[in-house]
Amino acid sequence: MKSEEIKQLFEQFEAAAAELEGVECWSARELQTLLGYSKWENFEKVIQKAKDACKNAGEEVVYHFPDVRKTIQMPKTAEKEIDDILLTRYACYIVAQNGDSRKQEIAFAQNYFAVQTRRAELVEQRLLEDERIKAREKLSQTEKQLSGILYERGVDGQGFAAIRSKGDQALFRLNTQLLKRKMGIPDSRPVADFLPTISIKAKDLAAEMTGLNVQNKDLKGQNKIEKEHVDNNQAVREMLTKRGIIPENLPPAEDVKKLQRKLEGDEKKLLKGNKKKGK
Repeated sequence: MKSEEIKQLFEQFEAAAAELEGVECWSARELQTLLGYSKWENFEKVIQKAKDACKNAGEEVVYHFPDVRKTIQMPKTAEKEIDDILLTRYACYIVAQNGDSRKQEIAFAQNYFAVQTRRAELVEQRLLEDERIKAREKLSQTEKQLSGILYERGVDGQGFAAIRSKGDQALFRLNTQLLKRKMGIPDSRPVADFLPTISIKAKDLAAEMTGLNVQNKDLKGQNKIEKEHVDNNQAVREMLTKRGIIPENLPPAEDVKKLQRKLEGDEKKLLKGNKKKGK
């Protein structure tokens, strides 16, 4: 396929895209033409195969292939309503995968939607990674504030570490050493650096509750504050387990420090690329 043809197809596919309730989509009737199918009946068979593939992949067919009605112009300014289907980007991708690959339009669409779908997946993954980094930073801030509150009430750094450890044991039903062993965390590293986002946020919520109640109840001394922190972690655990989430059974996540370095490296590469383009 010549570069001119590729450019033309790219522009056609981009121009055909629309947005409905924040979701990018294509009209199946328009895609039929773009993919080189002259008859709707033939293209419907391809769409049905794509729906089956979507269902087998565990995706919601109704979400990716919603039925709609489309108004078309007829001779003498008349109008007619016909059946149509809106296709998400993912739906377009599997439609193309089930099409006649001998058609150059299908070959183009297979690659076009594969790249675009992968790009969307990468963006989503990056957002999730960024959320986890921010959650870890928030936990560090909360624990720093809690340490300051406790210091004013007679609890030193060693006492705070013991209270935090007891809180983790209440949340995960394992002491720090056993939890690290189970999750494969190095002894020298904090548990929170390897927890999934929901577990980091659970620890943060319990620590926030402890900080608030220590002040509101005017608690002083390590024993009283430790009991408060344990109670709060048990309450958070109960909330999670009622929804079927067992904190200690969740798989460990990538080292948050390594993840942060990776994202920072990606940003530096992006900045360098933009500088080169600007020259």
